[in-house]
Amino acid sequence: MNTPLPTALDVSRIRAITIDLDDTLWPIWPIIERAEAVLAAWLLEHAPATAAQWGDPKALRAVRNEMHTLRPDLAHDMSALRREAIRLVLTRAGDDPALAEPAFDIFFAERQRVELFEDALPALEFLAKRYPVVALSNGNADVHKVGLGQHFHAAFSAREFGVGKPDARIFHAAAVSAGVGAAEVLHIGDDAHLDVVGALGAGMQVAWLNRAGHAWKHAPLQPHVTVADLTALCRQLA
Repeated sequence: MNTPLPTALDVSRIRAITIDLDDTLWPIWPIIERAEAVLAAWLLEHAPATAAQWGDPKALRAVRNEMHTLRPDLAHDMSALRREAIRLVLTRAGDDPALAEPAFDIFFAERQRVELFEDALPALEFLAKRYPVVALSNGNADVHKVGLGQHFHAAFSAREFGVGKPDARIFHAAAVSAGVGAAEVLHIGDDAHLDVVGALGAGMQVAWLNRAGHAWKHAPLQPHVTVADLTALCRQLA
């Protein structure tokens, strides 16, 4: 089935918003680097053999990436991939693999300490007053744990739903949760493939949040609107 090429954004059609989290509302890599450093410090105290071999956050990240190959069944679940990567390095170092659970809890708690982009909170407040807003993420941030739950009608993660973006099913489920059809949703996200191509395939209008000024590489498909920040998008929706 061919995805129709989008025209300009039609604000009159919008009845609900779906929005990505990582790199849309906050930069993700500073958070991950900080959480990995906290995890490494915890391992140094509680699993010194593991810390000696895998204490470098880059080494831990390499094993985390390795889990995509070792456990393709967990591809949609970032938490499980991270937990099993920790369990693997503990086992390889001869430490107790049961330590993977508390170690992951330390990492996960730090991962929820986000620092929002300057435009994120005003934009969420603006959007939530006008539409039901649904979080739609392949990551493992929790909108309630990060302190933004009051702005969201619902939240969908790939881990909980079972598939992630760009699969149309998670977009359609988000639309259903808001009580609208896919054509009545504006999806907002930073990832050209996961967010834009995925939402277009699901029949939604799409706003591509292109903070870094990347070139668009998915022609002839096009987002309905491209913005450098969320403030610019809110102006168009006002």
